[in-house]
Amino acid sequence: MQISEEIINRKGARKGTDIPHDVLILLNQGEIESVNLTEWLAVNHMTLLQHVLPSVGLDDHLDYVSSEVAKQKSESGMKAIRLIGHLLDEVLQEENEEKQVEVIQACSRHVSDSVRCWAAYMNKQQSSSLEEKLAYIQPFAADHHFGVREIAWMSVRESLSQQLDQSIEFLTEWAKSEDENIRRFSVESIRPRGVWTKHIELLKQEPEKALPILDDLKSDPSTYVQDSVGNWLNDASKTQPNWVKNLCEQWSKDSNTRATSRIVKKAKRTIVKSNL
Repeated sequence: MQISEEIINRKGARKGTDIPHDVLILLNQGEIESVNLTEWLAVNHMTLLQHVLPSVGLDDHLDYVSSEVAKQKSESGMKAIRLIGHLLDEVLQEENEEKQVEVIQACSRHVSDSVRCWAAYMNKQQSSSLEEKLAYIQPFAADHHFGVREIAWMSVRESLSQQLDQSIEFLTEWAKSEDENIRRFSVESIRPRGVWTKHIELLKQEPEKALPILDDLKSDPSTYVQDSVGNWLNDASKTQPNWVKNLCEQWSKDSNTRATSRIVKKAKRTIVKSNL
């Protein structure tokens, strides 16, 4: 299908009701990516399933997956993505290994960011080690699309929080990556109060456990990473304000850079507000 330059280069509507009809059709057919959160939330995953499953060789499972999505009234947004990813992972267990690899690759490389989001949840076998789960999720963490990157860390956050010491060991290596998206994942995935996710209580009380990662990123050149580090420390400041304050003072002395100053300002925003 030939997609017009106007559609490809669109900025995206601010409200769901303002999304052009032809854009919405293409999003729901899996022919284009969403370009902002408004479009990402507007995708009807039930309709998307009808178009995508036959194309990746899972037409035999379409009725089952669709009926489960309908039962749980999860046709859009994050709940739909998580549910469909789990359902596709479940039905794939009925297929041979070659077919499993084929389908996962097709979904992981799909033009639709929503389908790639499903794929981020399609590797939940209990036998997978933490290292294997991180290896699987790394391409999604590095994806060019904002939505896929967010789903990437959400999909493994529970596993990371359950094996925190080992997670920090692995993520400390990720924090050294040349890819800013991977570096950002290393800190965003274990934020003490992560957005839309269950808090990691241990890091709320003992934020110093994540210092190997945070220290590596205290003067990161990427504003994307800086924002994540600042938000991580702001999370921690709500339970351990003195620790965050002391760390920020130390960083300001050790690293007199614009990047560190920006992180420190973001990190201390709750502390500053509480002192007003």
